[in-house]
Amino acid sequence: MIIIGEKINGSIPSMGKAIAERNEEYIKEIAIKQANAGATYIDVCASVAEDIEVETMHWLIDLVQSVTDKPIAVDSPSAEVIAEAYKFCNKPGLLNSVSGEGNKMDILFPIMKEHPEWECVALLSDDTGIPKSAADRLRVFNNIMAKAKEYDIDPSRLHIDPLIEMLCTAEDGIAMVEEVMETIKSQYPTIHITGAVSNISFNLPYRKILNMGFTVLSMADGLDSAIFDPLNANLMAMIACTEAILAKGSVTEGMDLSAIAAELPAEQVKFLYPTYAALAMKAGIIEPEEDEEYEERDIEGLFEELKGNLTEDADARDFLGLLYATDALLGNDDFCMAYVGAFRDEAFGPIK
Repeated sequence: MIIIGEKINGSIPSMGKAIAERNEEYIKEIAIKQANAGATYIDVCASVAEDIEVETMHWLIDLVQSVTDKPIAVDSPSAEVIAEAYKFCNKPGLLNSVSGEGNKMDILFPIMKEHPEWECVALLSDDTGIPKSAADRLRVFNNIMAKAKEYDIDPSRLHIDPLIEMLCTAEDGIAMVEEVMETIKSQYPTIHITGAVSNISFNLPYRKILNMGFTVLSMADGLDSAIFDPLNANLMAMIACTEAILAKGSVTEGMDLSAIAAELPAEQVKFLYPTYAALAMKAGIIEPEEDEEYEERDIEGLFEELKGNLTEDADARDFLGLLYATDALLGNDDFCMAYVGAFRDEAFGPIK
């Protein structure tokens, strides 16, 4: 997994305060922590007024580069700012980002042509906004790829963001985003699929479980690059478990998890079965029973059936939360009502 560390972003209140106060030590500490946790890129986004953005980006990039040699993801909504700020980087990194909006590609793709070691995030939106259907997002994707071809940009240098939106507004879970990811990967096997995984859980409780479930399921659809907090050790562990499982091929019933566990660090093994369970639910190998009387799926019953497979140090409450989250992500829980209800009943999450 290509990990784009998200923490140096002025839209995060604590980081915005540090940028405003020019708190260099705090910013350098966050950069070091993300690098040590395994970030591939350190994202740098000033989130300040555009008239001071280039100068602020210069200052931030210099700070990050003073403490780590990780490449920078130069992040701004303005292509013009990115076109200036990338010059401050000591080594090739990631331009974040272009889209089908305006002339962004014509500003940044020439830079990529001139500097073939740079890569770029491309969002599947255009001047019409965020497309509502998979077909329209794929239309934007095709336009981006046509423009990339004009500039001789190999697909392997692009990180396509299918635009991850709030799960609570969807009737069919992540089906539309899955279709987009699967189609893109089938057409361009070397292209990267990326996204801000925490977007999926906006306005929902106990967000970390939904973020983990979404990441696991999306990796099976081709997600191989993501923007998140690498200091989240649990998510990092589930990514490692997912990579280990998918490396064995298709997810199967009775899969030999003991052999996979032997390849993982000891502290990550407790996440292996929960990761497998989520992938097995996606594959239809594990399925909760339908309670016809109450017109709901028996996630609690599924939990009772599966919890014996957990290691002694695994968090059983989080496992139950993951089952609810996975069912919602797969589109079996309209507007996440069962997930939210179980959280309110304190079936998972913090005990009040």
